[in-house]
Amino acid sequence: MDIAHFIFGILGDASGLFLFLAPTITFKRIIANKSTEQFSGIPYNMTLLNCLLSAWYGLPFVSPHNILVTVINGTGAVIEIIYVLIFLLYAPKKEKAKTLGFFSFVATVFSAVVFVSLFALHGNSRKIFCGFAAAIFSIIMYGSPLSIMRLVIRSKSVEFMPFFLSLFVFICGTSWFIFGLLGHDLFVAVPNGVGSALGTAQLILYFIYRDKKDGPKKPITTQTMEMGTAKEEVIQSNDKNNGTQGGHV
Repeated sequence: MDIAHFIFGILGDASGLFLFLAPTITFKRIIANKSTEQFSGIPYNMTLLNCLLSAWYGLPFVSPHNILVTVINGTGAVIEIIYVLIFLLYAPKKEKAKTLGFFSFVATVFSAVVFVSLFALHGNSRKIFCGFAAAIFSIIMYGSPLSIMRLVIRSKSVEFMPFFLSLFVFICGTSWFIFGLLGHDLFVAVPNGVGSALGTAQLILYFIYRDKKDGPKKPITTQTMEMGTAKEEVIQSNDKNNGTQGGHV
């Protein structure tokens, strides 16, 4: 592994850790209220699956020179498992069953990929199989903020798209994109190239709408952005006509 390859891998690990830790604010709220409220546990399960598959792909006997991919995604998998367990602890019965069902799906898919790659595939065919699986769910994870970008355009407000989160999406995606290019690994470069492009789009939207803080005056159902997850809330802006002040419900 050359120096440039290693440096971009370390930068990707650092920015990736920030993104995986971003939902801690949500879980502090869940623990404090002893309720998951309207949050969904599905995105955390999907991010967990992405982390598990990417961590597996980065192992030396699957794809050489990608151990830094395993380091950050292995760390991310531990973090996401903690999120899922907390969610299961405080979720109502119906949401708990749904979350547990998706967790079973994650375990089944990951186990199947591991089993097939270990016992049915070898060499380059193993790398291709695991790489495709990891890349698909990486793109899904990076695509999660698309609904927030749509909201920013619709409301002409960046209130629910934090600048630093968008910045780290860009840094993380770009770092791993370059890491993949330097390592001649399309399974790392392509999904993170998508992440870099989406991060760039978020930053562009932020600078277009950053001075337009006033959102729509009618209550709207929207989402606030976190890496790999989104939470639905009802947002109501200040209503100057009746003197009431809106907020998060």
